Amino acid sequence: MLPIPHTAAGQAGLAAMLRDPGRALISLDFDGTLSPIVADPAAARAHPGAVAALRRLAPLAGTLAIITGRPAPAAVEYGRFDLVPGLIVLGHYGRERWAGGTLTAPAAAPGVAAARRQLPGVLAAAGAPEGTWAEDKGDALAVHTRRAARPDEALELLRAPLASLAERAGLAVEPGRFVIELRPAGADKGSALENLAQERAAGAVLFCGDDLGDVPAFRAVRSLRAAGIPGLAVCSGSAEVTGLAEQADLLVDGPGGVVALLDSLADAFAARLGPEGG
Repeated sequence: MLPIPHTAAGQAGLAAMLRDPGRALISLDFDGTLSPIVADPAAARAHPGAVAALRRLAPLAGTLAIITGRPAPAAVEYGRFDLVPGLIVLGHYGRERWAGGTLTAPAAAPGVAAARRQLPGVLAAAGAPEGTWAEDKGDALAVHTRRAARPDEALELLRAPLASLAERAGLAVEPGRFVIELRPAGADKGSALENLAQERAAGAVLFCGDDLGDVPAFRAVRSLRAAGIPGLAVCSGSAEVTGLAEQADLLVDGPGGVVALLDSLADAFAARLGPEGG
């Protein structure tokens, strides 16, 4: 059974998707949304039911998309999203696009190389505690503190030095769950979602995320609603990040709740479209 959004705007967004599934854009974050958060990002895998739910939705919804800060090929590999027909994966906050096995990506921003050279010295000078580690994402750098004895304190210790490094390198700072990412400016999940909605002529939009990096996408849902495109912002809830839930139209219980929502949408879309698919 479909959950009911607690806002009138969210209810209108859901109703619009149910009226016309073929024009619905369903977009989701990966980490914390379709995949449980793990200590090692390379160990992340989609929830066991995620691919099956997405495969059910693929022939029913107008557009299915993953919008993630990860490199698009990594998200495809870890999520096994190559098994979902028609799925679009926008990686690096929309700078990369994977669709049908083809990857489109810009050249790496020069500031990333500069930050890569300076990052070890910055961490050492800041006294980064044991357990802090850097992830090289090719087009971005992420510093994680989840493995530190006091991850919150470690994150606060590094926030200013990493912001200074980002400024020198001409990069943007993206905070997240016990992570600070340095990435090229000019792309975020909000602009990625708005551009995709325009490209696909979406009649209604859903975005589901879990973390601070998803705030621009929530703002994009509100912007699209103001432009006349109904939308629904869904939060994959956790005890680590609570602020995003306050901006959501609907709160579900982590990746398991997200998968249950996708399955319910597939049931509702199939009932609407009937045995002939429309």
